[in-house]
Amino acid sequence: MRAADVELLIVPGWSGSGPDHWQSRWARHFQTARVVEQEDWFAPDLESWTQRLMEAVGQAARPVILIGHSLGVATIVHAARALPPEKVAGAFLVAPADVDNAARWPVTQGYTFDASTGFAPLPRGPIPFPAVLVASGSDPYCSLGRARELASAWGAALVEAGDLGHINVASGHGPWPEGILRLGFFLQALGPAGSRARASDG
Repeated sequence: MRAADVELLIVPGWSGSGPDHWQSRWARHFQTARVVEQEDWFAPDLESWTQRLMEAVGQAARPVILIGHSLGVATIVHAARALPPEKVAGAFLVAPADVDNAARWPVTQGYTFDASTGFAPLPRGPIPFPAVLVASGSDPYCSLGRARELASAWGAALVEAGDLGHINVASGHGPWPEGILRLGFFLQALGPAGSRARASDG
């Protein structure tokens, strides 16, 4: 599977992904990519965020690869079982936000995360499509141990990427070329485009 064969739906997290963030760069770089936009990046609401994601998946004309970062990972996991399995080929999840322990998070651009957003607790059942979880050993929003637990619960392949902070601009990961390589490996592992849809039709 190649990026040109699928629609890359980029799902940013709390506070969004600014123009220098690797997610925004990927949205500009890949012709088949688009960002799932939210009404308010600083006031997340589980129902509205998952609804926007479901609408974006429903509008896709090609198999979908979900690319989530931080709270975008939580959005994907919460919506996973409501998404049409014949449309979602896989999920590339990066630096998950551990909303169950949000009280430990640092202040982000002057904001603290509101626990009443509905994102906690995180679902613990398997995700119904292939997924890889890229985790950092020095992420202030999710410990590596917690990321291991989540990957196991979700049935996602875990990539321990080293001490990369939150894998965002603040941690020096704007372009993040290693991420593009990781995404490429993931797409290759999924096989030819449409194979999952053909299997489900059978």
